Amino acid sequence: MKTVKFGGSSLASAEQVRKVCDIITADTARRLVVVSAPGKRTNSDTKVTDLLIAAAEAGLTHRDGSRELQRVVERFADIATGLGMAAESVDPIRADLQQRLDADISDKGLYMDSMKAAGEANSARLVADYLRSQGVDAHCIDPAVAGMILSDEPGNARVLRQAYGRLRSLRERPGISIFPGFFGYSESGRLVTFPRGGSDITGAILAAAVDAELYENFTDVDSVFVANPKLINNPRAVAEITYREMRELSYAGFSVFHDEALEPVFHAGIPVAVKNTNNPAAPGTRIVLERRVGDVPVVGIAGTGGFCSIYVSRYLMNREVGFGRRLLQLFEDEAIPFEHTPSGIDNISVIVREDIFDHATEQRVLRRIRTELLADEVSVQRGLALVMVVGEGMRHTVGLAARATAAFARARVNLEMINQGSSEVSMMFGVKDHEVDAAVIALYAEFFG
Repeated sequence: MKTVKFGGSSLASAEQVRKVCDIITADTARRLVVVSAPGKRTNSDTKVTDLLIAAAEAGLTHRDGSRELQRVVERFADIATGLGMAAESVDPIRADLQQRLDADISDKGLYMDSMKAAGEANSARLVADYLRSQGVDAHCIDPAVAGMILSDEPGNARVLRQAYGRLRSLRERPGISIFPGFFGYSESGRLVTFPRGGSDITGAILAAAVDAELYENFTDVDSVFVANPKLINNPRAVAEITYREMRELSYAGFSVFHDEALEPVFHAGIPVAVKNTNNPAAPGTRIVLERRVGDVPVVGIAGTGGFCSIYVSRYLMNREVGFGRRLLQLFEDEAIPFEHTPSGIDNISVIVREDIFDHATEQRVLRRIRTELLADEVSVQRGLALVMVVGEGMRHTVGLAARATAAFARARVNLEMINQGSSEVSMMFGVKDHEVDAAVIALYAEFFG
């Protein structure tokens, strides 16, 4: 049994949905299918999820969201018409969307999650209806009935352990099960969503729950590439990559896979295949537990912006027992997760994401560091980007850091920080936001020519 996930670009139009259904029916092992909401048809188009968010924001501010909702209905109607389905097949979708828009807005998180999830829910309904119209035994699965139990964290939910036991029964269902990605239900019955891109997470959870032989993730590229194709012309493709490598690269901006999606399949030991809906015959990229390391120690380069650094200095910090714990405890008190903590003997920096460190939070945190930790110096540097060089072969290769820094020097990219994880699978470089593209291009030229 295979678990298969299709992204938004694979479901954006009737033509794409036909390709998806052809791929599903081409392999009898593809019995558990996860679908996203319809994505962009062209670069200037709008994703269905973004339209739903706009409608929800209108509802939450007592404005009329019917225009945005009608655009969503029209997207589904265009797909249904292009598939030759009856016009009334869209009636249940229209009714569902209107019911969600008209729902109680007193719980803003619940309301927003309900609206966001409508894209996946109705995408699954439409795909199952079309497959049945073609004589295929297909069924749309309700995550609440199936047992997709998540933590009660709107917009940022995580799967609960007991969900795996409940979801395992999907393995015994006859025919093809079409499962909406991105959302599930809390133990109290509230609809909650994963972070954006969460359909990848849904697919990985289901693959682990049913002990699938393979988790196939279909997108709009032939494979994972060693660097962003928007920056590098015709970059080298990656045939095989480990979970650890992919996790590091996804964190640093690889858009092929959500960075939280690998955890379930990693623990279950299930291989992943990244494939192209528009070219399913292409071999794609396999994500595995271990791989043979070849002559090239680096498997990928990625960069992403949106970080800031909180610099803390205190003379003889290294002699003060518990200083680091108390500093990080302060961030925990403020509900701020940290990304990295590079340090020296008398100083330490805490890297956090800028979007959760607004001006008010900054003033509060800095005041507490000064008064509670008696720091000599505290400052914040914004506009940082992190660039990652990743590869299992790096730990056995001499001179990689020297090559990377030399590449930055030639490109005149100034380094703000360097950090290498203890696993030696990656090196992280901090640069200014506006220099991140130049940094990636320079590193690609150095390691891949």
